[in-house]
Amino acid sequence: MDQVIIGVDTHKDNHVAVALDAQGARLGSTTVSTTRKGYHDLEAWALQFGRVKAFGIEGTGSFGAGLSRHLLAKGHDVRDVMRPNRQLRFLHGKSDSLDAESAARSVLNGQARAHAKTQTGSSEMIRHLKVARDSAVKAKSQAMITLKTLIVNAPAELRDTLDEIRGRIALVRHVAALRPGEITSPIASAKTAMRAIARRWLALHEEIQSHDQELDRLVREKAPELMKSHGISTMTVAEMLILVGDNPERIHSEAALAKLCGVCPIPASSGRINRMRLNRGGNRQANAAIYRVAIVRLRDDERTKAYAARRTSEGKTRREIVRCIKRYIVREIYRQLCISHPNAPAA
Repeated sequence: MDQVIIGVDTHKDNHVAVALDAQGARLGSTTVSTTRKGYHDLEAWALQFGRVKAFGIEGTGSFGAGLSRHLLAKGHDVRDVMRPNRQLRFLHGKSDSLDAESAARSVLNGQARAHAKTQTGSSEMIRHLKVARDSAVKAKSQAMITLKTLIVNAPAELRDTLDEIRGRIALVRHVAALRPGEITSPIASAKTAMRAIARRWLALHEEIQSHDQELDRLVREKAPELMKSHGISTMTVAEMLILVGDNPERIHSEAALAKLCGVCPIPASSGRINRMRLNRGGNRQANAAIYRVAIVRLRDDERTKAYAARRTSEGKTRREIVRCIKRYIVREIYRQLCISHPNAPAA
């Protein structure tokens, strides 16, 4: 039977799929619901055209995550497809069917080469916990800002009392223990508001600590050797594990990981000008984590200091040196997370 390519445009409530043959001819289209039955129906519909070479799914990390996991569990080749080019949309119009066909053609012509994450192992567990932790950290910062604003604007008698307390934790615990009583004055209302926010801050503080403990345990089980590296913390490894996913064999080379992190330079040559420019793409959270490791190593790692001194004598600027160090850090991470994996390709 002929091989077919399936492109899928994903949405919250339904997915639209289009089938193409090996020559690019359109074979048919269908719409299924975003349920287990819908995923099964889409797979059965695709197999009626022949052997499916690959599924190209737009948004495997969001609306297409459920379908992607279902197809990967069935042994299918699932490719992560980027959104259609805006210029093509302007020229040819937009519809769910056209977007699904565009996804299939991007797989057919070789543009969509990235394999989807399996999202079924400890890396996915780490991602869930880190999402909750990051949200709690943001809410905790906002609570502290609001509390300090209330203290600054509080009646003088209350503000003078709170200004005498030293230490953020001590201040929050003191405010959380206030007893405003019945709200009959601005002081009582200020105490009520500040107590509520202080207790919220303490609850978020405990939640973050709980997430940190679980993340540290999961990260040490997944990448114990990488945790021993200088300047690499739990959150750095967690960010890289989320980026790599539970199937690191999909990252075929060190350069591919560097591109995912936005660490590799981008060629920007034209005519007689031959140069490279800074890469502003890739996963910016992972890029920021690698940057923090580079700064820590520049500060107190002797080998990195010696390297920076040598490159400085060669005329490199500090920014250029940091970019070089980030590239070396990616190499170290690749060797620990990808090459050491039993299913990873040999270097």
